[in-house]
Amino acid sequence: MLHLPTAPWLHYLGDAAAWLAAAAGGRWVYRQRRTSVEGLARQTDPSYFVTLAIGGAVGAWLLGSLNTLHDARPVLSHSIAGALAGAIVAVEIWKQVRGVRGSTGGPFVVPLVLGIIVGRWGCLFAGLADQTYGAPTALPWGIELGDGIARHPVQLYESLSIALFLLFYVRALRAGRAWATEHGFHAFVLAYAVQRFAWEFLKPYPRVIGPLNVFHLTMLGLCLYALVWILRGNRAGRAAAQGGALSVPRADEQPVRDLP
Repeated sequence: MLHLPTAPWLHYLGDAAAWLAAAAGGRWVYRQRRTSVEGLARQTDPSYFVTLAIGGAVGAWLLGSLNTLHDARPVLSHSIAGALAGAIVAVEIWKQVRGVRGSTGGPFVVPLVLGIIVGRWGCLFAGLADQTYGAPTALPWGIELGDGIARHPVQLYESLSIALFLLFYVRALRAGRAWATEHGFHAFVLAYAVQRFAWEFLKPYPRVIGPLNVFHLTMLGLCLYALVWILRGNRAGRAAAQGGALSVPRADEQPVRDLP
């Protein structure tokens, strides 16, 4: 068992570091993947980003708070998983209203991934007060956060899992792999949802359906969302190869708008 000194204020330090990491990732995308950024700029306007921010905030607080409803004293809380789900729902509604049919998420992948990788360390050092700690474990790398109980460092599990995705994603981008250039955002959502679904079994969160908690159900929804987009994109590619007409979502770097 490893003892880890913690303090609630360290969460804010972690948040600041996560935002800085995301900003650095955004700069990298602008310099290395400018086509993607310029495509997003051509197809959107300020209302897109306002919608994204509102959806992310609502999702973060809604799902985080729902997860505490079974507690003796429910509290307002927030969640990165809820923020991701809320932002996706809001943006998809915006796209339907504005007639944008392609993916607009490509430029956000690296900033999001870096923010999660760094931010999860802040959650860990915030300790028990953050309520993101893992279930008790007898494994030698169990971490004690001040209550004398060795727990799964689920925050580090998530950070390392997403870091592994980033490694494969950046290498695939540089190699021009279709899955990264055409469905990078959906690949990220799928990878995030799968790993988060697994780690949720190692958390003492209240169950809502069988062994599943609120975040399990959310991750299943995100998996479905990502798979639908990826499968539709694959069908589009096959149709293009056969000379068929396309009216389906396009690559991350080629968002398109329906014209009147």
